Amino acid sequence: MSFNNLDTLYRQVIMDHYKNPRNKGQIEGEHLSVELNNPTCGDRIDLQLKIEDGIVQDAKFEGEGCSISLSSASMMTQVIIGQTVEDALKMSEMFSDMMLGEEMEGYEFNLDELGDIQALQGVAKFPARIKCATLAWKAMEQGVEKEES
Repeated sequence: MSFNNLDTLYRQVIMDHYKNPRNKGQIEGEHLSVELNNPTCGDRIDLQLKIEDGIVQDAKFEGEGCSISLSSASMMTQVIIGQTVEDALKMSEMFSDMMLGEEMEGYEFNLDELGDIQALQGVAKFPARIKCATLAWKAMEQGVEKEES
C-alpha cells in the first residue's frame, strides 16, 4: 500500500474513533476517575477505570478536545480493557515512544497488537499534537498509580 493510501486510511480510522467513540460515558459503581487537561489547546478528559485483581475490567471516558485527543482516548480504552495493569502500563510506554519517534524494539507487544492505535503514528511528525495524543494515556498512568497507592 502506498504512503498516501496508508495516510488516508489512518485519517479515516482517527475520524471514525472521533465521530463514533468507543467506551465513551460513565462507569457505574465503584471506580477511580482521573481528570486531566491540556491547557495549551484546551483538550480535557475524564477517564474512569475499574480495576479488579490487577486487571482493567472497564475503561470509559468523557471529555472535549480535538480529533487526535478523543480518538486516542477511544483507541486506548479499547486496548486496555482486559489487560493486566502491568501490560496497560507497558502499552502506554510503547505508545509514548511511538509518539516521540523512538525505536519500537524490545516490547512484548508490537504495533499490530495495539489495533487502531497504529493510525496515530503520524502524530509524531507534529510535536504540538503529541500532548493531544498522549493525554488519555497520561490519565491512565495516573489512575493506575492512584489505584496502587
